[in-house]
Amino acid sequence: MKIAVIGCTHAGTAAILNTVKLYPDAEVTVYERNDNISFLSCGIALYVGGVIQDPKGLFYSSPEELTSLGVKTKMRHDVVSVDVDAKTLTVNNLETNETFEDNFDKLIITTGSWPIVPPIDGIKLDNILLSKNYVHSNTIIEKAKEAKNIVVVGAGYIGVELVEAFEMNDKQVTLIDSQERILNRYLDKEFTDIAEKAFADRGVKLALGETVSRFEGKDGKVTKVITGNGEYDADLVILCIGFRPNTELFKGQLEMLGNGAIIIDEYMRTSKEDIFAAGDSCAVIYNPTGESSYIPLATNAVRMGTLVARNLVKPTTKYMGTQGTSGIKIYEENIASTGLTEHSAKELGLDIQTVTVTDNYRPEFMPTYDQAKLKVVYERGTRKILGAQIISRTDLTQCINTVSVCIQNNMTMDELAFVDFFFQPHYNKPWNLLNQAGLQAE
Repeated sequence: MKIAVIGCTHAGTAAILNTVKLYPDAEVTVYERNDNISFLSCGIALYVGGVIQDPKGLFYSSPEELTSLGVKTKMRHDVVSVDVDAKTLTVNNLETNETFEDNFDKLIITTGSWPIVPPIDGIKLDNILLSKNYVHSNTIIEKAKEAKNIVVVGAGYIGVELVEAFEMNDKQVTLIDSQERILNRYLDKEFTDIAEKAFADRGVKLALGETVSRFEGKDGKVTKVITGNGEYDADLVILCIGFRPNTELFKGQLEMLGNGAIIIDEYMRTSKEDIFAAGDSCAVIYNPTGESSYIPLATNAVRMGTLVARNLVKPTTKYMGTQGTSGIKIYEENIASTGLTEHSAKELGLDIQTVTVTDNYRPEFMPTYDQAKLKVVYERGTRKILGAQIISRTDLTQCINTVSVCIQNNMTMDELAFVDFFFQPHYNKPWNLLNQAGLQAE
């Protein structure tokens, strides 16, 4: 069995490592256009902020490891075309500029995603950077040394984390987003208000509800970011607007969502036999709605890559879907969410109810205790849990992983009220916060 893998970050690395274990006689070839694999881009802000001193820790595999396992590891090789019916691909060696063809019995598409770069006037000025891979992170660190005014465009996780890293390194930081709130895809207003105040209290300019119209520069370098509401000085601009799947190679050959995300079934199979996809290149089943959605997360990618290997020869292990569970730390605030927010559920036209519990996370007779805010979103008729969010100074984010399991198993608020959680005064109260949410919903 001859297996070709295109792309080798999270999903690709997981697929390869598991494939060589399950099929030791298979011939596995991976094509990767970069000179490194398995870079944890979720650690970029920690690296930029100096929390991580040695970037080697941000890699969990290497070309050398794959080669030692018998994988034909073709670094700095760009796949320029694929014929999924003929099972052939054309590859350009970026070092020698040589082009050659290869064939396969099975193809694993793990081409990932790439940052969205809108056609804004002046966007090609120097010091306007992306934040995705290892090369980007090193460039950001180098450019930030001399920068005084840094503008981050995009208030998702990556943008927000970079803002905190820059502010903690004594930069003047502006965060611009066309939405009215930061992290609006993951959190409702009562949670983002707390996070936004944490930034504002530290002098970060929040230019929310503003869209960048152009960049201005001097001597080829960016100096200002112009929006419909104002202008902001900038020695350095980081674009964190979002991501699109890297799937141009397969347009017209495989079924896709409108944004180019490849549609797969629960066994990671695409619309063509022997062609599999995983990670940021494809859509996933979003359990709160049951629909295929684009949710580019490293956690989804490693799970999907592992499942590709298990299902290469025959359907063996189903993908359980995702809740889009995620977490972030903003200064002292520990924040996590899973599934639908109240805002996103209403945008989908769902008939929902919510319950919010605000309580100290452990008994008041303890020497210290912090307040936690937990919100759970559920369907009105069935009372099925659809999502949850939490914020607190104490790290209680693991309770959101618990809610994720509840959503995955179609649990109701009535069941949540009486789930068996331990009680120990160091950690919680006799009625756990999740129990309280279920009881309050009754």
